[in-house]
Amino acid sequence: MINIAVFASGNGSNAVNIFHYFHDHDLIYFKAIYCNSPQAGIINKAADLSIPCRQFNKAEWINGVITSELELDSIDFIILAGFLWLVPADIINTFHGKILNIHPSLLPLYGGKGMYGLKVHETVIHNKEKESGITIHLVNTEYDKGEILFQKKINVDENETPLTLASKIHQLEHRYYPITIEKYIKEFEEERNSLS
Repeated sequence: MINIAVFASGNGSNAVNIFHYFHDHDLIYFKAIYCNSPQAGIINKAADLSIPCRQFNKAEWINGVITSELELDSIDFIILAGFLWLVPADIINTFHGKILNIHPSLLPLYGGKGMYGLKVHETVIHNKEKESGITIHLVNTEYDKGEILFQKKINVDENETPLTLASKIHQLEHRYYPITIEKYIKEFEEERNSLS
């Protein structure tokens, strides 16, 4: 089995959606949630679903503790789902090409440090954009700058609010993130196996 760990900082609706998608999957096993916020809603949700949840602090994140734990836990891929901290270089290097993130805009537009959640949607509407969407991308050492794997666009209505746009974007995330994760991991493993 291919083990994935999902990193989340907030309510965790994407993490839970991913968990349900891969429940009883024949290749991919949702092994753990890693959370950097003691107030995050995902902590109770993980407990309700009997998913191991590792809470960690900034020091553990930047000094290699989490990298070591991921390796000890036999994690193969990392999935960021509403996770707000920049991923340190040691994790990027250890899991090169194996860290995916989802962003609630059409990157490279409205990405970067501080651009997440409603802040993105407020800016999209303020700038009178006609469309927005989601981007699923690989993670590198810069916010939202990794190779783009998938994008899906939607129209921004004239009377759109940040909350209505957020609702539309969440629907896209829940529909397309799990299937994109699955497709990418399968193709990654097929290529790796063909080279071995």
